[in-house]
Amino acid sequence: MSTAAQLHFLGGAGTVTGSRFLVESDGARVLVDCGLFQGLKVHRLRNWEPFPVDPAGIDAVVLTHAHVDHSGYLPALVRDGFRGRVHATPGTVELARIVLPDSGHLQEEEARYANRKGFSKHRPALPLYTEADARAALEHLSPLAFEDTVEVAEGVRLRLSPAGHILGSAVARLDLGPEDRRVTFSGDLGRPAHPLLRSPAPVGRTDVLVMESTYGNRHHDDSSAVDVLADAINRTAARGGTVVIPAFAVDRTEVVLFHLRALVEAGTIPRLPVYMDSPMALAALGVYRRAIASDGADLEPGLADHGDPFDTGDITEVHDVEESKALAGVHGPCIIISASGMATGGRVVHHLARLLPSHRNTVLLVGFQAPGTRGRSLADGARTVRMLGQDVPVRAEVVEVPALSVHADQGELCDWAATADPPPEVIHLVHGEPPAAAELARAIGRHVATRVEVAELGARVPL
Repeated sequence: MSTAAQLHFLGGAGTVTGSRFLVESDGARVLVDCGLFQGLKVHRLRNWEPFPVDPAGIDAVVLTHAHVDHSGYLPALVRDGFRGRVHATPGTVELARIVLPDSGHLQEEEARYANRKGFSKHRPALPLYTEADARAALEHLSPLAFEDTVEVAEGVRLRLSPAGHILGSAVARLDLGPEDRRVTFSGDLGRPAHPLLRSPAPVGRTDVLVMESTYGNRHHDDSSAVDVLADAINRTAARGGTVVIPAFAVDRTEVVLFHLRALVEAGTIPRLPVYMDSPMALAALGVYRRAIASDGADLEPGLADHGDPFDTGDITEVHDVEESKALAGVHGPCIIISASGMATGGRVVHHLARLLPSHRNTVLLVGFQAPGTRGRSLADGARTVRMLGQDVPVRAEVVEVPALSVHADQGELCDWAATADPPPEVIHLVHGEPPAAAELARAIGRHVATRVEVAELGARVPL
């Protein structure tokens, strides 16, 4: 194998978003993940910069899963010249067919709204890419079953194993050259306690390990998470208020509905009207239901044995904008689940603008909130948040339930790294804020006898 084999950190370094890792070996170029930057403006602006390498010179893309911080830049990459195949599990392919067009549509909608209201600094405001760009990118998707192997570029072979994060999420293993030197990418790792998905596959043999560090400085308290969820709902119902849950449309919505159904069946919370106000979340819910019915390879067995695991008893599907607006006229305790999960855009922003000013209501934050997002501002106790061109007062109760996250915590990340056999030569930590990555590096150092490095944006390291 050529000594020129390198790993280039084009994103997902020093931040939780924008995962993009370029593997170069003997002239072949394979991009692992192709995500959007989210959160802080300094990060979001990177989406508008020219891609660091010529998209036409990339042979293949590998997606570890369908979340936009790992897949959402793909329409721009294709528009700007990428012509290869995009390899992912069947579950990821099916979800990407929902997520990417929705992302393009949302960006077009936000640009139109900003132009209509005149609060954009740009004249005119433009989308990063369009829904048409996203649909063109879908033509490049190529499904690969778990544990199958395919040569994605000359001398580069790929195998995907379950990562337990969302449906279809994968650990990606690339074997380079005739010596089969292996670099393994964790993608986003799920949790052994995930109620729907199997635990992440062990690392096994690898020479280099690239792993996420989102919750590298956190420990999830599973014992109280569902109690916190139930208590917040009961308090809000007693006040006659609305619980609004900014939920990631893929997987977090399914996990929340799973727990709501269990709480209702146990009599722990009342059977409240639940409004699912996200076309993308509804489409993703259909993907999960079909996967459960067919006993998908990365799902816990027997999920369908007791009926629909997501049926809370009183769900209303909200499809069009007029139905969403009509929720403003709903009175009495209820639950609204709406995307986006960090309140960066989508219909949930309109619900928050309406509901945040009243002390009767509650905002439940059930996933990671990146710095610079409205979700992080709410989690940090902001008394006002800027949305839709105005400062909205925050009088509603804000409750974080991080243990409902589908990201592994520090202990689970360390345990997974320890499944490498033998220990890798080096572990590169990515997809985490600097404090989380630094603390995880120290923790892994106490568990695994290897070198651990925190990745730097733009850096190249040898493979």
